[in-house]
Amino acid sequence: MARAVVVAAPSSGSGKTIVTLGLLRAFRDAGVAVASAKIGPDYIDPRFHEAASGRACLNLDGWAMRRDRALALAHEAGRGAEILVVEGVMGLFDHAAERGIEGHGGTADVAAMLGAPVVLVLDASGMAQSAGAIARGFADFRDDVEVAGVILNRVASPRHEALLRAGCDAAGVPVIGALPRTTELRTPSRHLGLVQAEELPELDALLASAARLVAAHVDLDALRAIARTAPRPGARLASPPLRPLGQTIAVAADAAFRFSYPHLLAGWREAGAELSFFSPLADEAPATAADAIFLPGGYPELHGGRLASAGTFRSGVRAAANRGAAIYGECGGYMTLGEGIVDADGAFHEMLGLLKVGTSFAARRLHLGYRSAALASDGALGPAGAAYRAHEFHYATILHEEGEPLFRLGDGAGAGLTSGRICGSFLHVIDGG
Repeated sequence: MARAVVVAAPSSGSGKTIVTLGLLRAFRDAGVAVASAKIGPDYIDPRFHEAASGRACLNLDGWAMRRDRALALAHEAGRGAEILVVEGVMGLFDHAAERGIEGHGGTADVAAMLGAPVVLVLDASGMAQSAGAIARGFADFRDDVEVAGVILNRVASPRHEALLRAGCDAAGVPVIGALPRTTELRTPSRHLGLVQAEELPELDALLASAARLVAAHVDLDALRAIARTAPRPGARLASPPLRPLGQTIAVAADAAFRFSYPHLLAGWREAGAELSFFSPLADEAPATAADAIFLPGGYPELHGGRLASAGTFRSGVRAAANRGAAIYGECGGYMTLGEGIVDADGAFHEMLGLLKVGTSFAARRLHLGYRSAALASDGALGPAGAAYRAHEFHYATILHEEGEPLFRLGDGAGAGLTSGRICGSFLHVIDGG
């Protein structure tokens, strides 16, 4: 496996994603075989990583994934590369702590599991020598997490950089780079984070600018020198993250249904399932030979009109339901299986009507966090009681939801719906429990 290094920060908004993208493209431009991984349940950043490095990016999750699963994915992500750059999530020591979930799975936990050193991206705006105190505090906070250096970001001037370096030198924390403040490296956002990579026509120019900035102001050789190889996983996991829905699975894949984890699809293939892909936005039907359909999450609410008028897609999915195919929807896919979506402007768009649920973005409410779930009854995803670890992140309001729940959550509440061979919920399954 490639030697790994974790790029983290004291908080969100420090610039670790742009720094990570700049590192990936700068290494690639220098002829270094570089790969990446993203910590946490993130669908957006990995696609930006892939554009920067030219290689597939996998998610690593210290809470939702079994340890051997995460280690195996880290080795898979770094296969054939010299260095694996792992981007953290939120602040280095932040973690999930809601609905009774213990605080595990944040960036620090994954760094400790990988045995990988951490490079802290420190937003230097509004501070000088105090940067050293922050870096020292992070370095001393956990004995099993090594902060091997800092990259100072948003440095205002050479004098500002000198003061920052003096503080870090006094604290005994190496400065690996100092990036000047710039307005060139900004990416547009929407309610679930960054706009998807394929939606940015200027993406390559953005990555090239980030790479030039990083190459000019970060010691890439020092970064390569501190990286370390992660331990190998134990026994190979026999079961995939989620049981295959069928032998031949048609997967929706376009701008409205982009959020499918690569490790989940790979798990289905390794279990012997055959996958095909179709685009509802292009009014394509799932393959008629498919005995199962997967509608992943995404942004169907941004394309309600097109989906409502996609006759071939709608009739194809309904025909599959009539012949007894298993149909599973996650988040946006679940909303699409429902009766209709009200978009942010208040317009109603009729959906597939296969489950009795209606959703709205006219009155938004954030639902966010890890979920421990078990199947409420036998079905396409497995037998009753089969446990899963998942993540929920959406702003949809449920207008109505009628029927048998798909999951029982850790607090006993129901989640999603199941009706015969058709099921879905707002949860994104990451691994078996």
